[in-house]
Amino acid sequence: MSAAPAPACPHRRAWLRAAAAGVAAGPLAGWPGLALAGRQAEEPLADAVRTALSASIANSAPPQPRFDRIEDRIAYLRWLGEMSDRLKKRKSERQTRIEFLETLWYESKRASLEPALVLGLVQVESGFRKYAISVAGARGYMQVMPFWARVIGDGDASRLFHMQTNLRFGCVILRHYLERERGDLFMALGRYNGSRGRAEYPNAVMGARRQWLMPGQT
Repeated sequence: MSAAPAPACPHRRAWLRAAAAGVAAGPLAGWPGLALAGRQAEEPLADAVRTALSASIANSAPPQPRFDRIEDRIAYLRWLGEMSDRLKKRKSERQTRIEFLETLWYESKRASLEPALVLGLVQVESGFRKYAISVAGARGYMQVMPFWARVIGDGDASRLFHMQTNLRFGCVILRHYLERERGDLFMALGRYNGSRGRAEYPNAVMGARRQWLMPGQT
């Protein structure tokens, strides 16, 4: 589905400058009352888009990464250990923490998303709470609205509390919004949160993202 080019606005230009300079604000800085839970708007989907999204969700596979090069596997294990240490204060039980990170990495890569970006989004949306529910009814780690279960899933919104299901839906939805916005991350994040064109939510996610970058990443 094609989309009109993202409109230029002062907030967006400022955000792009900050992101390019690597100085995006922290996730809660300066925005009292910031709504952290996503509220994606239900929009008409072309049949081809609906079919593609449904296929992305239905094609289940366990989060078992495969690597063609030993260097890639070593980098993944280094990432897993580093992120596990950083996440320890939020998820104290090691096995739960590792399973979460393995699944998030797998679903991020499956949707061609950066794991640090998805970790930042989860931090802002739910604070890494599996059973978080927003006042709008969004559910789980990535605060997926229940209508998505009807639109592209099997209709069972309770499955949005299942870890891999929630992360898969969230990553597929964010990838869909990125494609709708022609790769414009600022606008895609705003659409994910239901605040398209406003800077607060993209700033919060990008600020949180910086906490999950590996050393040397920008």
